Amino acid sequence: MHYASVENISKSFGIRVLFKELTFHIEEGDKIALVARNGFGKSTLLHIIAGKDYADSGSVWIHKDIQLVMLHQENEFQEDKNIWDNILCMNHPTVKVVKAYEEFVESGSEDAEKMQHLLDQMEHLDAWNFESELKQILSKLNIQHLEQPVRSLSGGQKKRVALAQALVETKLYDGKCLLIMDEPTNHLDIEMIEWLENYLSNQNTTMLMVTHDRYFLDNVCNEIIEIENHQVYIHKGDYNHYLGQKAHRIEVQGSELQKDKNIYRKELEWMRKQPKARTTKSKSRQDHFELIEDRVKQKNVDSEVQLQVKMTRMGGKVLEMKKVYKSYGDKIILKGFDYTFKKGERIGIIGKNGVGKSTFINIALQLQNPDSGKVNHGDTIVFGYFSQEGLQYKEDKRVIDFVKDMAEFFPMADGSKLGASKFLERFAFSAEQQYTTLSKLSGGEKRRLQLLCILFKNPNFLVLDEPTNDLDLQTLQILEEFLLDFAGCILIISHDRYFMDKLVDHLFVFEGEGLVSDFPGNYAQYRVKLLESTLEADYLTEKVVIQKELPISKEPKQGSANKLSFNEKREFELLEKEMPLLELEKHHLETKLSNAELSYIELQQISNQITAIIAQIEEKELRWLELSERMV
Repeated sequence: MHYASVENISKSFGIRVLFKELTFHIEEGDKIALVARNGFGKSTLLHIIAGKDYADSGSVWIHKDIQLVMLHQENEFQEDKNIWDNILCMNHPTVKVVKAYEEFVESGSEDAEKMQHLLDQMEHLDAWNFESELKQILSKLNIQHLEQPVRSLSGGQKKRVALAQALVETKLYDGKCLLIMDEPTNHLDIEMIEWLENYLSNQNTTMLMVTHDRYFLDNVCNEIIEIENHQVYIHKGDYNHYLGQKAHRIEVQGSELQKDKNIYRKELEWMRKQPKARTTKSKSRQDHFELIEDRVKQKNVDSEVQLQVKMTRMGGKVLEMKKVYKSYGDKIILKGFDYTFKKGERIGIIGKNGVGKSTFINIALQLQNPDSGKVNHGDTIVFGYFSQEGLQYKEDKRVIDFVKDMAEFFPMADGSKLGASKFLERFAFSAEQQYTTLSKLSGGEKRRLQLLCILFKNPNFLVLDEPTNDLDLQTLQILEEFLLDFAGCILIISHDRYFMDKLVDHLFVFEGEGLVSDFPGNYAQYRVKLLESTLEADYLTEKVVIQKELPISKEPKQGSANKLSFNEKREFELLEKEMPLLELEKHHLETKLSNAELSYIELQQISNQITAIIAQIEEKELRWLELSERMV
């Protein structure tokens, strides 16, 4: 079924062109990710499709039988109402009957006829199941105390409420809807992201989304639509397939550009040799020359971010945290945390929302005092703190003026200096964008400017609190490459599993109640360890049950005992116990093999283990048959 069409739409803000004549279609079952640079219209395009904004030209068509559901970056709530009322603020028969039933119960009315009517409606619309699924979604997203007013919630809590509302509304329409999501993983902890990833992968829902989370994108989406140089490129397949197709496209474009340059040089020479008075030049050849000239001289508007800045020299002492305690009332954040940071360490911080990860960073940076304990900074340490709050400014200045307030010239890693305008170009701010006011920048552009302000200080200890929020995929890749080469210390809080896996050496795992464990490895290795621990516990439990339930070996018939030696009888008994356990181990490995997050190497190792176990099972079965025949 054809759900929606975008036909030749264009959008500009003043002289700034976001996209031109984009065309693509959305079919039932499509799970599409929209990829583009920050500031090139991803959120704007989603709003146009959802009818929240308009295009300068072109049209958007949505099938009349399809419900459109949108999760915004900015939430729209009735602030005075509570969470439950906001979530149920939908024009759907099932929601209406649930609300009517709850209002009737709360009223204390004894009208038996009306009660029976409402119960019949609840049953007919399967509203009991709807309420159960709704509460499950709220539980997974850690949305509690449904009676509290929305105005009392934090930004992250509001984001989760909006997500729950979108998922519930999608469920109500039983897949006959188009779900549009703008950065759905922002403000979710890793456990929530993994649940959402699994939930959306298993739902028959048609989706169009913007996300920077590459694991999420790869596991959920089956099509990538890329906007580049104001044009649209459609890639069927997952994110890895898209990367391969894009690399091939760039290679082809580079080859074609080189051919155009060769032709341009020849044609330019021909044009120069023609006498001015001559009027018989080939008009078609002149037109062709102008087309080639345009292609050769066209500038790539999506200039690459270049992160090459000087780092302050680091001495021997870095950061010490000695017996640090911190609590808020009954809530314990740190309980005797003790750690001495070393040169070049790359540490990731993980844990559920609300366990105190950001508080820990504030204490480490001495922005907040612990209840007790000591925090000591090395004399040569220069911190660069990339906070969740984003770019901070009091006055709405132009970008170039904001940067010049810091300095006119910026020192680079090679010893040279760059002027403010050139330094901004390194961070992909074109001359046109440099004269844009701060308030008109996109969320991703503000994050990029925030990164510029931090790196200007030439830090040797980077503290990054959710640095991937709102950054486009291209900038993320460049930031990762910069951090991989960064010689200083790095402390990262991030829900981006790909980002963490690529950069960190070990993890501080916040487990709650002030307990912080140090895990030697990245996030993927931590998840494998957790899975192995869970499977091992299940295996040991089932092993005990199987051993209790194993049938007692039949005694050999009279006169046949002499056919088996004592050792062979013992071997036969062991075989009857070992074979079910091997089958159980094979089952656990097959379950583990279905985990989509495993790397190719891990998958290969598990496959080899399964092959070896199957061989053992076959060998033991043959031996069991041989011994059992001799016992008859």
